[in-house]
Amino acid sequence: MKSKLIEALAVGELSWQDYANCRGADADLFFPERGASTRKAKAICASCEVRVECLDYAVEMGEKFGIWGGLSERERRRGRRERAVRERKVS
Repeated sequence: MKSKLIEALAVGELSWQDYANCRGADADLFFPERGASTRKAKAICASCEVRVECLDYAVEMGEKFGIWGGLSERERRRGRRERAVRERKVS
């Protein structure tokens, strides 16, 4: 595993996930049970250098669950609706 990381570093093949603050964190924080707090996950995301890439990925892939880029599915859905309204106004 370590040699694969060294190879990836040498040729610059690391993806945004390799730089994420959540890497190695408890996945349950990012996929909480309904009604559970998302505060800890969002705090991890808040200082993450690849937060935008993570959020873009979730939106592009249509992720329906979990905290991605510091936003819940409800927050991502709201953002998509707001973007659609803005695009309609421009057209």
